[in-house]
Amino acid sequence: MAKKTPLTKTNAMRQLDTADIPYETSEYNYDESDLSGEHVANELGISKDEIFKTLVTYGDNNMLFVFVVPVSGNLDLKKAAAVSGNKKIEMIHVKDIISLTGYLRGGCSPIGMKKNYSTYIDETAVLFEKIYFSAGKRGVQIIMDPTDLADFINADFADLTQD
Repeated sequence: MAKKTPLTKTNAMRQLDTADIPYETSEYNYDESDLSGEHVANELGISKDEIFKTLVTYGDNNMLFVFVVPVSGNLDLKKAAAVSGNKKIEMIHVKDIISLTGYLRGGCSPIGMKKNYSTYIDETAVLFEKIYFSAGKRGVQIIMDPTDLADFINADFADLTQD
């Protein structure tokens, strides 16, 4: 019988452990050619509404903002700009993700970025007892109470997705 390799803790997990915040993890087989949330949902056998993606943006004031939205929807840039106090918001370039957050595309977690950016979580997260989001490494999701997540990263809930 093969032994399963123990999961290496990510920075996000270590921060939650230090703060004594309860969470679970789930591993899945990721595909370099398909880093979509839909792929993650299919691999884990759960609804796309329960899995949230972490998106990093520039505001018109050149500040960074983080938005955590369900993979089943798309970030509404006008709503994101309004909630963050900007006239305009745009996504950062993929090539800048590592230098700005410390995470790879497909493994960006709202916990443990290089800096504490203003963060907003789509209000649909509170419909679930627990949500899934990247643990900071491709192939690993953190599962936790969305309110605990918001409290820990000082995030606000808001209507962020396109209607």
